[in-house]
Amino acid sequence: MIHAEDLTKRFDDILAVDGVNLNVGAGQVLVLLGPNGAGKTTTVRMLTSILVPTRGRAVVAGYDVIRQPEKVRASVGVLTEHHGLYGRMNALEYLEFFGSLYAIPQPHLRQRIENLLEQFGLLDAMRRRLGEYSKGMRQKLALVRALLHSPPVLLLDEPTSAMDPESARTVRDALHTLRSSERAIILCTHNLFEAEELADQVALIRRGRIILNDTIAGMKAALLGPPEYEARVVQQIDGWKSDLPAGVMLVASAPGTLRFQVDRPQINNPLVLRLLLESGLDVVSFQEVPRSLEKAYLAAVNMPEHP
Repeated sequence: MIHAEDLTKRFDDILAVDGVNLNVGAGQVLVLLGPNGAGKTTTVRMLTSILVPTRGRAVVAGYDVIRQPEKVRASVGVLTEHHGLYGRMNALEYLEFFGSLYAIPQPHLRQRIENLLEQFGLLDAMRRRLGEYSKGMRQKLALVRALLHSPPVLLLDEPTSAMDPESARTVRDALHTLRSSERAIILCTHNLFEAEELADQVALIRRGRIILNDTIAGMKAALLGPPEYEARVVQQIDGWKSDLPAGVMLVASAPGTLRFQVDRPQINNPLVLRLLLESGLDVVSFQEVPRSLEKAYLAAVNMPEHP
């Protein structure tokens, strides 16, 4: 549903986005990660036909972003960094105005508005002026506006920024329910917990280039090496040694614990467990050592650049 090929944007002598390639299928969530100024927002603006690419092409919901900009804009729901809310309107007036732009018929529009406002905890505030809304409330209302016309593509830039934990949880739960065989989502975020929870794939952009595009597990394996597993045993072992299977390495040991780096865990983990038991060790637990997305992300953004 979202396909970008060699997507490039130059502003005078600044190369903001450099040859980005993306593919997001129906039912998928791609999280676009990167430091400030990396090119995330510029990429999203090209995918919504707000900016014209300097080079390359993109097709969103079946429409070309250069040749069919109006159809692209009608097919996407966008949450941008700057919401463009009209402070003198109340929420109902604001959403009815945008609903009319999308030609959503009454009374379906009113019911749709009330359902979305209730979902995001704003129904009781729908007649309050938007200028009275808190920053978190404005963020939720902007997301409601993006969802109003049930678009097949969502492009969301920092959807939970400035939200309290309960509101952020509401938004993440909503994004889970928005996954469907008829919708694709791109999410830009600095919240790595959020990225790990929601992403089917992660594209990491640095200085306008995609330097990694993979699943969370694939990203961790590529940047941090094979997963690690820790065995806890009853014995207070010291300096345990054994011939380990190919692809398994003992990386740490302490009284009562052994830690292994394991390539192909589905094959090698049963072999390691069998070896421990045959060595006379009483295994209490054997489990994967959690590795944070933050650690992988920092490894990626600090990698040396290649010309």
